Amino acid sequence: MKNKNTSPWTWIPSLYFAQGIPYVVVATTFSLIMYKRLGISNADAAMYTGWLYLPWVIKPFWSPFVDLLKTKRWWIVTMQLLIGAGLAGVAFCIPLPYFLQTTLAILWLVAFSSATHDIAADGFYMLALDQEKQSFFVGIRSTFYRISMIVGQGVLVMFAGYLEEKTGNIPLAWSLTFYLCTGLFIAFTVYHFFVLPKPKSDKPVQNKNIQTGFFSTFSSFFSKKEIGISLSFILLYRLGEAQLIKLASPFLLDPRDIGGLELSTYQVGFAYGTVGVISLTIGGILGGIVASKSGLKKWLWVMVFSMNATNLAYVYMAFFQPENYFVICSLVGFEQFGYGFGFTAFMLYLIYISQGEHQTSHYAICTGFMALGMMLPGMVAGWIQEAIGYSNFFIWVCICTIPGFVLAYYLKIDANFGKKAQS
Repeated sequence: MKNKNTSPWTWIPSLYFAQGIPYVVVATTFSLIMYKRLGISNADAAMYTGWLYLPWVIKPFWSPFVDLLKTKRWWIVTMQLLIGAGLAGVAFCIPLPYFLQTTLAILWLVAFSSATHDIAADGFYMLALDQEKQSFFVGIRSTFYRISMIVGQGVLVMFAGYLEEKTGNIPLAWSLTFYLCTGLFIAFTVYHFFVLPKPKSDKPVQNKNIQTGFFSTFSSFFSKKEIGISLSFILLYRLGEAQLIKLASPFLLDPRDIGGLELSTYQVGFAYGTVGVISLTIGGILGGIVASKSGLKKWLWVMVFSMNATNLAYVYMAFFQPENYFVICSLVGFEQFGYGFGFTAFMLYLIYISQGEHQTSHYAICTGFMALGMMLPGMVAGWIQEAIGYSNFFIWVCICTIPGFVLAYYLKIDANFGKKAQS
């Protein structure tokens, strides 16, 4: 029986906003920009922050224990408390001489806590709501997750940039920004401790012997028809984007004499973290609308092209180094719109191959491979860029989109999948 005394509006927006912030801070451009501003090279920053993807890669392996031990509600509140403590630790360590080693170690702990929080939050969502409300609020949760991306990549980066200019002390600026994030998560922890409902179905799994089911889940996934093509597509579809996303912000920050655009931290926060994320969101929404009308198969090639061809915006910026800030924002927005529209095909395909028994677990496995496909190329992206320069690097990114086009040709998708009538 579901808890009917607590409105979903009181906890779904805050829960999914809280889910997005640590992912943005740890695994996307926020930490990359921070290390760049603290004097870490592109190669090292991309390598170190690339490793922070790992908890999201391997989270399917410990997700059964979230079912087995305690309630989803307990996991949510506890992980939010640990995330807040970890962010405070990062804030404290930034001004220290050995900030790189200490902050990376703490961010690893934050990443594991965040990945565990994702498992618990998604499970709690299904337990606390009936099917009708799950369908109704799926757009709400996605919207607030996207808002967290705008806040994390845009507002918080702009705030750090503002403090850099006001204080003249870069470590202090980023330390204070992390303390702000800490306060935010203390508030989330207290709020959700009192507001989250307590559905009766939210209880530990009684069957303590999960070994057989655990291996059965993986066996059934890897025995799917043409799983080799599917996994290759998951790993390589974003091969170019996985590298571009690691160097986009450093490119915008670096001086013009070494090929960058020499924007301030504040300007990068607005261009990439605000204009870019809004464009990404619009592209994703539009992709979902057209796919629901005509199905994934009809729009697959348009989305593959959109995902990859818009990388040419960075080739243009690297060669011509435009000075007009409006032009730069427009080109960043153009690339992110294409990424959002093309990413729709990717997410729908993950759902498509996860269909059948163990759908939830199979989808978690797919997202693990998805994270691996972002982690490995991203780790070497900085080294490649430093070896060949920005102009050649963005050409290389475009070359890396070829496997996605080739593998898309071999995908076999039901023509009706994704259409509104089907769901």
